[in-house]
Amino acid sequence: MARNLSASDANGIDAIDREMIAVLASDGRIAVSELARRIGLSAPSTAERMRRLETQGVIRGFTVQIDPRALGYTLQAIVRVQPLPGQLHLVEEAIRRIPEFVECDKVTGDDCFVCRLWLRSIEQLDDILARVTERAATSTSIIKAVPVERRLPPLE
Repeated sequence: MARNLSASDANGIDAIDREMIAVLASDGRIAVSELARRIGLSAPSTAERMRRLETQGVIRGFTVQIDPRALGYTLQAIVRVQPLPGQLHLVEEAIRRIPEFVECDKVTGDDCFVCRLWLRSIEQLDDILARVTERAATSTSIIKAVPVERRLPPLE
């Protein structure tokens, strides 16, 4: 497979790097030798590219994906949070302390935060939200399905 090794974007990422990122995103535990075989480079060249991408901050780490349902978390919800006046930082800190909130984005618009949480049961929801609602208004949606799982942005 012929590649233009000099064609890279503004961040110094070329087609081989993008291919390597895509493989690593689907299998972060892949052996360097297997990764090298898949992208058509030697193992030492592949390892060096991985180190460079880590140094540049493109690759921030290697992780394991866990299915929360296997741990008893059967419900997922999105909670939009609108802090009361003067409560923004206190609400943000409260959300950080509640482990069921697994993601939280600070956003523009009427809501200041859009959060994702996992629940073992619907009964848990009121107890969790009570720790936020003394300082904020919330709007909750239970997730029925996830048609698009978290994924990488386009690498091209």
